[in-house]
Amino acid sequence: MHLAAPAGNVPHIGFGHVWHTRLRPRRHRFIVPTFFLLLPMRTLRGRPEAAGVLALNRAGALSFRDADHGGGKNPRQGGALAWLETLLQAEGITDAQGEIWLQCYPRVLGYSFKPVSFWYCHRQDGSLRAIVAEVNNTFGERHAYLLDHPHYGQELRARKAFHVSPFCAIDGGYRFEFRRGGADGLQSARVRIDYHDAEGPVLLTGMAGRLEPLTAASRRRALWRYPLLTLGVMARILWNALLLWLKQVPFHTKPQAPAMPVSRSSSRSSSSDH
Repeated sequence: MHLAAPAGNVPHIGFGHVWHTRLRPRRHRFIVPTFFLLLPMRTLRGRPEAAGVLALNRAGALSFRDADHGGGKNPRQGGALAWLETLLQAEGITDAQGEIWLQCYPRVLGYSFKPVSFWYCHRQDGSLRAIVAEVNNTFGERHAYLLDHPHYGQELRARKAFHVSPFCAIDGGYRFEFRRGGADGLQSARVRIDYHDAEGPVLLTGMAGRLEPLTAASRRRALWRYPLLTLGVMARILWNALLLWLKQVPFHTKPQAPAMPVSRSSSRSSSSDH
């Protein structure tokens, strides 16, 4: 799928859900309704007014702050996009000159929750060049998984290098799959992230949602339906962590953060593209 990058790119909002299924050593499953943003970062850098009703680097009921992502750079330092572009340059990716879309959670009433965000990096012709999965843990640490030469609908693999959950060891790897619906890729988004170890699949997780432009009406709908999105998700995570502990799932102490801030993978297992 080639995603066009017209001058009229605008922020989108996705209404959907997150799922999490643990298969071993105890089975555990939950689904959480949620919403997320899909932001045209290069458009917003050139035309901040394109943010519309989204509070960009300022207080608001629904807001986005550059400092919440990447290296914590504020707009005067180039913001999160400067971090992403520096990462791509350091990894030798020089042909991602098209739009860069960031799929992330917004700040809601000033509160931020950002376990994982996805940067979709396109060439000037709209074709997908790379995806960066930006992962944060509860210890304030960050790691980026760079998926090189991806295709929508194709499985990509990366070795696990970063501690996120105390109920998972640092071994094995992730299997990613990204899908976008609609002729322009702006009607739906689906991300699958499964964790496997040497014995097979352990966790099956992901998020999916129907996309629409972020307007005053869609913002109002998001805030009415999910007024405590961040706090609600955090509460569910803590509750499910307690359930895993009660189920006597082994607990792993936090290891040292990886020496390298970026893990790179280009392995593929299928050739479907849509």
